[in-house]
Amino acid sequence: MEILSIIPARGGSKGIKRKNLKPILDKPLVAYTIEASLKSKYITKTIVSSEDDEILEVSKNYGAEIIKRPQELAQDETKTAPVMLHVLDELEKKGYKADYVVLLQPTCPLRDENYIDNAFNYYFEQMKNGYDSCFSAYSINYTHAKWRILHDNKLEALYDFRIRPRRQETEQHYKMIAENGAFYALKWDTLKEVKDFIGYNPTAYITPRVIDIDTIEDFQKVEECLKKSV
Repeated sequence: MEILSIIPARGGSKGIKRKNLKPILDKPLVAYTIEASLKSKYITKTIVSSEDDEILEVSKNYGAEIIKRPQELAQDETKTAPVMLHVLDELEKKGYKADYVVLLQPTCPLRDENYIDNAFNYYFEQMKNGYDSCFSAYSINYTHAKWRILHDNKLEALYDFRIRPRRQETEQHYKMIAENGAFYALKWDTLKEVKDFIGYNPTAYITPRVIDIDTIEDFQKVEECLKKSV
């Protein structure tokens, strides 16, 4: 069974300059995900996609294979799915095709090989029930009267507030989860078909929340966690 991991790591970043190369305990951020991928018992090929030559060189030094993506796929507004499809197209040109593809974002350095392998174990078990893809998530504390605030500060109800069901009734019908960005897996052919890294019928691998680095404070939190684990 061939499983390809794709680690998208562009050079530009709006929030933190050169984020993917920023060191945590003297190791660049991207290296943590590369090492986790290489240590996984399931993943057979690890690819870092970047437009940035320094990131590609660092990734190669840490053992990943590399694919240079075109500049048009490295813009602020570029979505991840087209980057993954570019990797698949480049590999197909070389005669390579995997059974499964897993997206491992470099902003989740605390996600190790055990997390990846446990997620795959869960995914493969759930495939027996008809699920075609899997993403990692965490449970959100919720009430039965949940709203979300949109970008323009308008409110959108996530329940029928006109009927206003009792809390006990609502809990029987749904629980809230959120993607944590650490793991997305699906079949190669499904990715090509849906052009996205979540398939038609996904299942969620639910764990405690994983830090997805977005701020300097997140870097500090990760560094503290890693110091404690040494």
